[in-house]
Amino acid sequence: MRRRSLVLGTVALAACSTTSTPPPVASSPPTGLPAGAPTAPASATGAPTAARTAPDGRPFVVREVDRVDEPWAMAFLPDGNLLITRRTGELMLRDQRSGALRQVQGTPTPVVAGQGGLGDVVLSPSYATDAAVYLTWVEGQGGVTGAVLGRARLDPAAARLGTVEVLWRQSPKVTGSGHFSHRVAFSPDGQYLFLTSGDRQKFDPAQDLTVTLGKVLRLTPDGRPAPGNPYAERGGVAAEIWSYGHRNPLGLAFDAAGNLWQNEMGPQGGDEVNLITAGRNYGWPRASNGSHYGGADIPDHRPGDGYEAPKVWWNPSISPSGLICYSGDVFPQFQGDLFLGALSGQALIRIDVTGTEAAKGDLWPMGARIREVAQGPDGTLWLLTDGDGGRLLQLVAP
Repeated sequence: MRRRSLVLGTVALAACSTTSTPPPVASSPPTGLPAGAPTAPASATGAPTAARTAPDGRPFVVREVDRVDEPWAMAFLPDGNLLITRRTGELMLRDQRSGALRQVQGTPTPVVAGQGGLGDVVLSPSYATDAAVYLTWVEGQGGVTGAVLGRARLDPAAARLGTVEVLWRQSPKVTGSGHFSHRVAFSPDGQYLFLTSGDRQKFDPAQDLTVTLGKVLRLTPDGRPAPGNPYAERGGVAAEIWSYGHRNPLGLAFDAAGNLWQNEMGPQGGDEVNLITAGRNYGWPRASNGSHYGGADIPDHRPGDGYEAPKVWWNPSISPSGLICYSGDVFPQFQGDLFLGALSGQALIRIDVTGTEAAKGDLWPMGARIREVAQGPDGTLWLLTDGDGGRLLQLVAP
């Protein structure tokens, strides 16, 4: 949305939909926060007290809620409790009242190397009746690996998954340990599952419609090619493809109007936010506003080149990660805007969205690599910082 004010702000869930308010979150003293990040004043019980404005003028106050090593993604359950994946292969369930963090049993064992491991976690659109969660991870043997999408029934009381059903596999499996991407977003009507599949650092396959590398895919909730996909008549994996010419898309989110937004890492510069449209070619590796590592030129996006240009891009790189569209009431002036984490940029970034157009909004330095962004059921913003000693942070109104 075009900005009325920069006084307040925070973020959203993958489909820009509102959810119920969760139970109160157990407070913990805000220790070890990024340099310069404001913290909520605490009462004698450790609970944050109201503050008119953040000391540094930011539109939020940061609370450190927990620590989780190597976090990758998170999803809120209807009761307000929180699922968190760890790249190292563990799915964790956090009780938001007590702060207890339990490992969910029955999680598939991924290949953990480089960027590979356990990835996204997303609730089924019909979770209230089927209790299903979707997970992505990396599998492989003999030196070749690929991303996988699976589904299982969650028993939160027992902290256990039922039998994991594999729904999709990245094709082909290749060598290397980067650019799996494997982000998931359901369409607002719950009828289609969209999945990002990175180029695996192999470049040219992103332009090849006979493989799933470097693509955004549109599937049914059971993992089959969705009816009406633009290359369905070609058969094979081409029937899964929604868009192509992507490098390493690590963020995927719908807005309230049903527009699909995506962010992806460029090479040396050229990180992007894209509006994803059926059948479009987004250019990689033939067009990019960045350069190859080492400085070799890549043609920039330009009108008439046949490739879909990004709506927003960065030079130098900020390394975009998780992406959401904000729909909450805590920061109403940012409703409909995108928020993304920056890894190398160590920031939370807001993208100003008006219809199908987007522009750079705010960039708030966080002093840490931001791996994941989520909107809590109460409309507050939640972040995961990257790596060992990763932090679960809640951003609240001042």
